Order: sequence, then structure tokens, then C-alpha cells
Amino acid sequence: MKIQLIEGSFDKQDALNLLSKIIKVKIDFHESKIDANLNAEDIRMREQKIKKLQNNLMDLRNQINVSSSRIIINSSIEIE
Repeated sequence: MKIQLIEGSFDKQDALNLLSKIIKVKIDFHESKIDANLNAEDIRMREQKIKKLQNNLMDLRNQINVSSSRIIINSSIEIE
């Protein structure tokens, strides 16, 4: 199954807002899974994923800032 999540051309601010919110949801998901019942290895794994997403968001912001005025986004989810 394939779901077309985003398809279109956006101004820079709208593109950044949309993609930031998507990444924030993923960060929040990983943060919600960290609790006292996890072992240290699982906590480190989730923290690494969160850090990677934060770095991706920073890179995205930098890329959008140097891009043209319109950003084309095509994003889909494939479920197997």
C-alpha cells in the first residue's frame, strides 16, 4: 500500500512549517517511548534517532533558506 502524503509546490515558509511539524511528530513519538522501563541501550537508540531528526531539521532549514522561492515536495509512505 502506498499513500501519497505530500505532493506540491510550496513557498519557503509553508514548506518549512509543514516539514518541521512532520519531523516534530516523529521526535515526539520517540520521546514518548523513553521511560524508566527501557534499558540503557534502548534509551540511547531512541536518543540517537531524536538527535538525527534534529540534525535533519537543521539541515532542512539551511537548505530551504538557500533555495528558490518555491519548494517542491513529494513524499509518500509505503506500507508492506
